[in-house]
Amino acid sequence: MTREIKIGNRMVGDGHPAYVIAEIGINHNGDLEIAKQMIEAAVHAGVNAVKFQKRTPEVATPPEQQKQMRETPWGYITYLEYRHKVEFTAEQYHEIDLFCKERNIPWMVSVWDEPSVDFMEKFDTPAYKIPSASLTDHKLLKHARKTGKPVIISTGMSTMQQIRKAVSVVGEENLVIMHCTSTYPCEPEELNLKVVETLRKEFPDTPIGYSGHEVGLVPSAVAVALGACMVERHLTLDRAMWGSDQAASVEPWGFETLVKYIRVAEASVGDGVKKVYESEKSSMKKLRRVNDE
Repeated sequence: MTREIKIGNRMVGDGHPAYVIAEIGINHNGDLEIAKQMIEAAVHAGVNAVKFQKRTPEVATPPEQQKQMRETPWGYITYLEYRHKVEFTAEQYHEIDLFCKERNIPWMVSVWDEPSVDFMEKFDTPAYKIPSASLTDHKLLKHARKTGKPVIISTGMSTMQQIRKAVSVVGEENLVIMHCTSTYPCEPEELNLKVVETLRKEFPDTPIGYSGHEVGLVPSAVAVALGACMVERHLTLDRAMWGSDQAASVEPWGFETLVKYIRVAEASVGDGVKKVYESEKSSMKKLRRVNDE
């Protein structure tokens, strides 16, 4: 079996260019115009898709957190009220859908609960992402799978046993598994990029990706060199903006650089077969004093 799947009109997996997702998430802070600016920045950077987050606040927010008070740009409100403030309506998502189609960039969402899957079925998005927080929600995994769309699962704050269980529930067909550490931002010592290799060995038929929350760009390119065929990073217009994910996000100029780093990394890996390149032969002729056939 080939380690590849099709997302929209793109093949994703070994032998294909890394599929780069700009995670807008909730960094738009509920402002549709900010979201549009972020989509424009993602298009300019050359990413393959943008992604939002879709929650049903009453379902996705743990009951013990719903009434907790929080300082927000909308005042001192409950956590549940805040969650409603950063959710787009169906009408707003229709506007996002049209905006992305006009710019020829696919969009998708992370679905945090079953009603969010049902909500998103009115849109023709190419895949569903299951966030790390929902990896153990097996009902959600099955519900997303029933749509027939490819599923991307993120594995932050999860053990290998939990990952194996999630994969057995959702099935390996039309699946991408993302290595992730759910710390915002994440220190280099906890990125553990070699897990990309571990997951590739554990699931030999499944494309493996990387969802990063680090400060900086280099680790994401290294993940590609280690075999990640999909890279997701949070995008922001300004890391100083209000919001829990902003500090672990990449600003527009950085995202453009990130895509370039990823393309250089995948071009540099090669096939592992040692050879003498044609471009080396003039140096060999000029510099090598002793020849040994």
